[in-house]
Amino acid sequence: MKLYLVRHGETEWSLSGQHTGRTDIPLTKHGEQEAQQLTSWLKGITFSAVWSSPRQRARRTCELAGLGGLGQSEPNLAEWDYGDYEGLRSEEIVKQRPEWNIFSDGCPNGESPEQVSGRADQLIARLDALDGTVALFSHGHFSRALAARWIGLSVVYGQRFSLGTGSLSILQHDPRHPERRVIALWNAQPAALGM
Repeated sequence: MKLYLVRHGETEWSLSGQHTGRTDIPLTKHGEQEAQQLTSWLKGITFSAVWSSPRQRARRTCELAGLGGLGQSEPNLAEWDYGDYEGLRSEEIVKQRPEWNIFSDGCPNGESPEQVSGRADQLIARLDALDGTVALFSHGHFSRALAARWIGLSVVYGQRFSLGTGSLSILQHDPRHPERRVIALWNAQPAALGM
């Protein structure tokens, strides 16, 4: 099992730092370019499954990366539900709650870290039933939570993983220790590498 985890390309809100959970906004022109640049890394790979968040920014990234015809919607790949913090920037939230951290506190009228952890664990259980190479198209905070859960850590450790738009990460089992899940690649960005 090898998971190619892709964060969607840039949107207006990812650019401005606004928390974008349920709001279904499109990619910017730059975000579309980021998604297209992923094609060079994904072409030629035979995927046994391609799953995408139901949000258009993830679906469009999947399409522009050359896998749109294979993509199936997977609700568990949706972004963290920010509840009352939807559309706000972290700077605005910490004015009201100075010690706030999404990975430890969650969001009022949105998801808690425990709920996101449960969603990630459900997804991992479904993935464990598959063989081969799987492409997953998701979002920043959820992907970081998923990576933490993949390697057996609490969701709170997701805050330690920086993740840019239009990035590719690989989660897999250690070839020498198949029982051990590892992060083989993290936050690789074709755009940043001039590809």
